[in-house]
Amino acid sequence: MKYIDAHSHIWTPDTEKYKLAAGYFRANMDPPSFTVEELQTNMKQVGVNRVVLIQMSFYGFDNSYMLDAIRDNPGMFSGVAVIDQDGRRPDLTMLDLKKKGVRGFRIYPKNKTPDKWLDGDAMHTMFDTGAKEQLAMCCLINPDALPALDRKCRDFPETPVVIDHICRIGASGEVIDADVKALCDMAKHKNVTVKISAFYALGKKEPPYHDLAPLIKRVYEAYGAERLMWASDAPFQVVKGHTYKESIDLIHGLDFLSDDDKADMLTKTAERVFFS
Repeated sequence: MKYIDAHSHIWTPDTEKYKLAAGYFRANMDPPSFTVEELQTNMKQVGVNRVVLIQMSFYGFDNSYMLDAIRDNPGMFSGVAVIDQDGRRPDLTMLDLKKKGVRGFRIYPKNKTPDKWLDGDAMHTMFDTGAKEQLAMCCLINPDALPALDRKCRDFPETPVVIDHICRIGASGEVIDADVKALCDMAKHKNVTVKISAFYALGKKEPPYHDLAPLIKRVYEAYGAERLMWASDAPFQVVKGHTYKESIDLIHGLDFLSDDDKADMLTKTAERVFFS
């Protein structure tokens, strides 16, 4: 089986060609380098042949490094861009980036409260454009932001929505039942999918991550494997005592998943959402 990693960041130490956004410095880059070539070395070792690139915060709204990687490696990469989610005409930017291989847009509460983070004309426009163009709204959120997302999904049922990193449930070290229930309740929206990812940051935060199996099982029972996608969150998964292989091995080792389920989670769901 060839895998799709639904979530990896890349950046380069060449800050002359690819300038950092205001407020970011080379010291913020940890590790100092995770270039396209470094990602390719890691992915090929474990059978990953396609990756969804997620715009790194260091670059702000300048998606150039990610877009260059997509252009220079046809078929290997898809992109999730970051744009001004409070801007006047985000739809025009979305349409332009779609032509360049972007299939999703990362959104998050920023400086808004969890109950208000999706309010405003710009978010309305982004979700509306997402529905019309089948561009995913990729949400980096905690469980307290789910009620607002639930309302938005009711308003825009045709918009693809991807919830990153199991909604960061277990980031505190504790998997809270009410948080799991809130995430599972979102399965009623047919176009919501969930990334099963960032194991290094959840629960015990230690390989082989078996403590996360009950959480993953509950989400699987709510959504089905066809609405779940595995992702590494490289480079963070492949440095500091964690490896790409351990992340994939967790999925392969889950005894409640059939071979077809594993194919969905490791390839087919991400292919449908980000490569079709």
